[in-house]
Amino acid sequence: MIEIRRARPEEAGKLTEIALAAKRHWEYPPAWIRKWTPLLTLTPQKIEEADVFAAVVEDELAGFYRLFLRQPRATLEDLWVRPDFIGKGVGRALFEHALARCRSLSVKILEAEADPHAQGFYEKMGMHKVSERPSDVDDQRHLPVMEIGL
Repeated sequence: MIEIRRARPEEAGKLTEIALAAKRHWEYPPAWIRKWTPLLTLTPQKIEEADVFAAVVEDELAGFYRLFLRQPRATLEDLWVRPDFIGKGVGRALFEHALARCRSLSVKILEAEADPHAQGFYEKMGMHKVSERPSDVDDQRHLPVMEIGL
């Protein structure tokens, strides 16, 4: 069973480990991982400043998402799943929780800048690509910008 609950500030280190492990899962070059590390590092303050929810499976942190509300839109800034939980419904549960959270707050559009490897997941969840932006690690790489109306 997957439990979704608010993340705790003291879990910042473990959540950072999940984000970095998920990024490494796609076998990106070490130089890119080093560049992304500050962006993927959660602090207790970052957890307190946004809606951060964690997925827990059998008392283990399995993933999390971070949501920023900017009415009438919300931005899904992070959605990371520990590699050993990929394909087990954790990502879907987190995404559906984020959608429900947005609906409860009368958000009209949820947006996310996706990793190219995650675009298919977001499309399965009902999002569609509205644009793309160049990556900050490689000029040849572009990040899909995804949206879903609520």
